[in-house]
Amino acid sequence: MARSRQVAALLLSGVACGALSGSPSPRRAVRAEEGVAIALRAAAFAEPYHHESPPVGPWVPPAPRPKRSGAYGATTWSRGPYVSVQVNVDDNGANIPGDAANEPSMAVDPNDPNKIVIGWRQFNSVQSDFREAGWAYSHDGGWSWTFPGTLDPGEFGSDPVLEPDAEGRVYYLTFDFDELRLFRSQDSGCTWTFLSQVWNGYLDKPWMAIDRTTGIGRGHIYVVGRSSALCRSTDGGRTFQRTLHFDNNLGTLTVGPDGALYQVDYFTRVGRSDDAQDPRVSPTLAMEAQANLGILGISGAPNPGGLLGQVWILADHSSGPTRGRVYVLCSCGQGEGDPTEVAFACSADRGVTWRQRPAISPSDSWQWFGMMDVAPNGRIDALWNDTRNTGEATLSELFYAFSLDGGESWSDYVPVSPVFDSRIGLPGGSDKLGDYYDLTSDERGVNVAYAATFNGEQDVYFLRIPQDCNFNEIPDADEIAAAAADCDDNLIPDECETFGDCTCDWIVTLPDYAALRACLAGPAAPRAAGCLCADSRRDGHVDLADFAKLQRWLGPR
Repeated sequence: MARSRQVAALLLSGVACGALSGSPSPRRAVRAEEGVAIALRAAAFAEPYHHESPPVGPWVPPAPRPKRSGAYGATTWSRGPYVSVQVNVDDNGANIPGDAANEPSMAVDPNDPNKIVIGWRQFNSVQSDFREAGWAYSHDGGWSWTFPGTLDPGEFGSDPVLEPDAEGRVYYLTFDFDELRLFRSQDSGCTWTFLSQVWNGYLDKPWMAIDRTTGIGRGHIYVVGRSSALCRSTDGGRTFQRTLHFDNNLGTLTVGPDGALYQVDYFTRVGRSDDAQDPRVSPTLAMEAQANLGILGISGAPNPGGLLGQVWILADHSSGPTRGRVYVLCSCGQGEGDPTEVAFACSADRGVTWRQRPAISPSDSWQWFGMMDVAPNGRIDALWNDTRNTGEATLSELFYAFSLDGGESWSDYVPVSPVFDSRIGLPGGSDKLGDYYDLTSDERGVNVAYAATFNGEQDVYFLRIPQDCNFNEIPDADEIAAAAADCDDNLIPDECETFGDCTCDWIVTLPDYAALRACLAGPAAPRAAGCLCADSRRDGHVDLADFAKLQRWLGPR
């Protein structure tokens, strides 16, 4: 495909930070014959699960960005202490009406956590399904965002994947219907340079991992797409080798602390390559192990046109007893029409054998877009969309839980976002909120990039969840280890507890007592928000022990 790469690179890399908005960039016209070729190529790859489809409608230039603050809806939304900040905003930090943004991926500088970059599928008009590679950056820990535009204006861009290397350079992988291309930013998202065409031809659902260890594979970039070769770059993304062909089936990649490369696919099969880190050899990888978590959720009531999440594989890089463990998490179900739940498995022998653990948050609700990351101290963070409190498949909240013992047990789950309708604000010809969210964990908390419809349209939000519920600069686990009260052993200091808050206002008052009293007669109804919050021990029943706990909250504190 003809494209002036040198001109594009100069335009993208030669502009000062924050000055790209409205900058000219070369754009290839979408010709009718190319559209036919794309459709035929997509049809050739038709499978029993959903994949990217050619855009419906032409490219629409971005609308002018008026300098008006807050004119088109709120850009921050709160659930108790958790504040979500909109990312796709105009030059004045206000919402942009009439566009859409979904399927976010995020990179956090490992050397400066205040520097964050998020990429997503940008739709300049909800009347069109033409998507581009949008991005924004924050240099203040996610409190404010700059959205300069798209990497290659007028060029189709989908399925974004962002990853930082050990030095903090950010790589952005984006998918077109006839190529997979890689960009790099060396200034924390301000400017970008086109690096290489990783793949020419149809390559759906690509994924990327970068080796940040101190071994011989440090800096290696690994890329894979559905039913494709494993692509490896040993020179910072300038060139790629197609080293190994295998049936990937919607998989993700991760690098272990010893430099081994792991891959998981749609069927929760797992493979490991020990020699991918050696630039002298062509890697070997076999999908021989099985995590046995069921089947990745594909199209369901909350997200009928897309996946219900990715299958995630992560390795533990901590220095503690769980170092080297490998984890798999997905929103998995057992068949058509079965609401998915967040399933988890762990391996203590480098992915050879797997142990399935109980579901992180058992429920008959839809639990979709499940995701996880592992913090440098070994804490596992899990987030997902959940319909348990609404009883409506289209109305979800973002939930959070964590584990401090390698996934053997999990904290109580808490909602961290307001309710949103996943079926509104859909771009023309589309019927989904993307295919995944993203998160990045550190020792003091977790950063989340997710799409929601709080303003009646699809927007991308950033959320910081601290592991410091009372904001005293001491991680909750350290407080509990130092004898802070945690009467119910749920890994949350009692002073931060909000169990019994049945009215979802983050305080416990007499109306909450009335809700608990109504639930005392029997089992907590799975979809009754009042009973769920009153069940402080999470044993499925509301009884006098829960009542006693609520009394403590209502009394003097």
